[in-house]
Amino acid sequence: MTTAVPPMDSPFPERAPTAPTDPTAQSATAGASAATAGRPRWERPAYVALLLATAVLLLWNLGANGYANSFYSAAVQAGSESWKAFFFGSSDAGNSITVDKPPAALWPMALSVRLFGLGGWQILVPQALMGVGTTAVLYAAVRRHFGPAAALLSGTVFALTPVAALMFRFNNPDALLTLLLTVTVYCVLRALDGAHTKWLVWAGVAVGFAFLTKTLQAFVILPPLALVYAVCAPTRLRRRLGQLLLAGAAMVVAGGWWVAIVELWPASSRPYIGGSQNNSFLELTLGYNGLGRINGNETGSVGGGARPGGGGGGGGWGETGIDRLFSANIGGQISWLLPAALVMLVAGLVITWRARRAADSLEGMARAAFLVWGGALLITALVFSYMQGIFHEYYTVALAPFVAALVGMGAAMLWEERGSKAAALTLSGTLALTAWWSYVLLGRSTGYLPWLRWTVLVAGLLAAAGLLLGARLGRRFALGAAGLGLAAALAGPLAYCLTTVDSTRGGSIVTAGPAVAGGRGGMGMGMRFGGGELPPGMAPQGAQQGGPQQGQQGGGQQGGGQQGGPRQFPGGQGFPGGQGGQGAVGGRGARGTENSAGGPGGGGFGGLLGGTKASKEATAALREDAGKYTWAAAAVGAQNAASYQLASGEPVMPIGGFNGSDPSPTLARFQEYVRSGKIHYFIGEGARAGGEGQTGQAARGGQGGGPGGGTSSAITSWIQANYRSTTVGGATLYDLTAPLNGTSAPS
Repeated sequence: MTTAVPPMDSPFPERAPTAPTDPTAQSATAGASAATAGRPRWERPAYVALLLATAVLLLWNLGANGYANSFYSAAVQAGSESWKAFFFGSSDAGNSITVDKPPAALWPMALSVRLFGLGGWQILVPQALMGVGTTAVLYAAVRRHFGPAAALLSGTVFALTPVAALMFRFNNPDALLTLLLTVTVYCVLRALDGAHTKWLVWAGVAVGFAFLTKTLQAFVILPPLALVYAVCAPTRLRRRLGQLLLAGAAMVVAGGWWVAIVELWPASSRPYIGGSQNNSFLELTLGYNGLGRINGNETGSVGGGARPGGGGGGGGWGETGIDRLFSANIGGQISWLLPAALVMLVAGLVITWRARRAADSLEGMARAAFLVWGGALLITALVFSYMQGIFHEYYTVALAPFVAALVGMGAAMLWEERGSKAAALTLSGTLALTAWWSYVLLGRSTGYLPWLRWTVLVAGLLAAAGLLLGARLGRRFALGAAGLGLAAALAGPLAYCLTTVDSTRGGSIVTAGPAVAGGRGGMGMGMRFGGGELPPGMAPQGAQQGGPQQGQQGGGQQGGGQQGGPRQFPGGQGFPGGQGGQGAVGGRGARGTENSAGGPGGGGFGGLLGGTKASKEATAALREDAGKYTWAAAAVGAQNAASYQLASGEPVMPIGGFNGSDPSPTLARFQEYVRSGKIHYFIGEGARAGGEGQTGQAARGGQGGGPGGGTSSAITSWIQANYRSTTVGGATLYDLTAPLNGTSAPS
């Protein structure tokens, strides 16, 4: 690789000569020199400033999000009180059922709550710290072979990715997953630099724990990483394959120990595996949370998976296709610098194409880095673009470190090569493309900072022109143009991040930034669908384009409705709850309850997808004599149960699990619990004007999700037939210790 500018302009570390005898030793020497040589005086202060700024961004106004996703917060609360619930990831301290994910993401939050008490801050601070940690790992990975300037740029791009600013302030598993994926890439790069078995084994350990965070999504990046190592590692092929086998074994051990314990543990003495239909974590992993995400056949999900009528073959989960990540729903979350990252990937590979295998030179390691980060980006983006099962905007946070690394590495390399016309044109054209795409994304939010989109476009184009003239007009002019271009490229994502942290985000479906035309933005919906997902384009009946879809949240921000008015679940099914979305978030129910996100509503789609806000009176009733019972109450659907559990601090059994569609507990098992005096109340909902009550609707709404839907309905019918209801603070409570016959619990 030729250097057309003076070394002082180069963001790369000083090249150190290496002995030509032993390739492995040569690579280790090169890597060490790259990591330590020529540290500029500004590097440490800039690095500390980056981490502090990231921390401020992620911690600012964090308490406004409250319990964020109450489904996971309830499991955190349960794990802070019961070590058994902690280990299994149970939704309640009574250990009736688990969440529909492995528990690793819950463990840091549960430990925080166990140490500092229950509260929104205690739950969410570990997530924010994971964001700071991801920034630090990304910086270290890029800095090792591309220098501090490239690392600083990568860290800044990552921190200002809107979906990252959202999810590292939220309690979904994606925060820990993203951190572990970044650690995996870092370890692979360290292993490549000298064929170190230790680092490759650590990469396997990171993937194993990522599996315990979000199951098979952890494995998506494995093919390109394994292939790059098998081809580029500086040792003989036999040793490379042996090292990969050791890393695979480490991955199996790190991710498999918990699975083995769960599968071997007697089912009668552990909680039911939420999201499965046969009480099996392996079934959950391979089906609902695995291949079902790809082909859309997800038994147990409300709506039941891929259906005809979804654009591009995506069923009810949005259009699939190569442009999915640039769509109205997703573009503003992740795609601001995605085109630039793709251009930088191609440019980096072209520049380093003639480099020998990874260990032979720093240029070879640079090529390996582009292959690793680029391979991880491409395969994840393709899976996201074409998966037909459950997909939601915030999943794209997994792409953020890959995009950021490629932008930082590519910009540094092109800056070093800017003396050539091809490099200057590429750098200038990429900046112009980024400015134009920011202009497009900002224009999707009607009335949102209209001056900004034009400022970004004009400044970006001027900077692009300045970079073309930089070689003639001198270094200072080029640096000024680069600074202006960087500001233009990051202004849009920064605005989205500030909008995100300055408003309330709660519920199960959240997006970063403001509301956008044809998508969901600037809100968190107090409802959940199939483990946190509601198909894009679906809105409560009556939601109109540009109108409020969710009721104002605590921060007072409203989200835009969906285009096209009323929607249905995949396959034309009505919303759960029976009547085309009655009781959806945003419409006040007959009893005046409120949803978990803070807006008025009747619990969201029959109370299944968004729990109601528990009143003081209902909370006091649940707390009364709660110590006598394993569960203070039971409710259909995990979101309903979570709302009352978090309000009262007492275990509440979620009948049917997340969607109300899991066969847990069976009617016979529930009856036995009641006869044994383990459950005090059953929580229903108030009757609706002109129709049946929410309780019956919610139970029947679960039937569409899978075989377990009938269990929820059977339990509800049995309770209604044998116990009298009482309205307490807007909630309908059935006292399961006082049957209608006045003698003993019916069978």
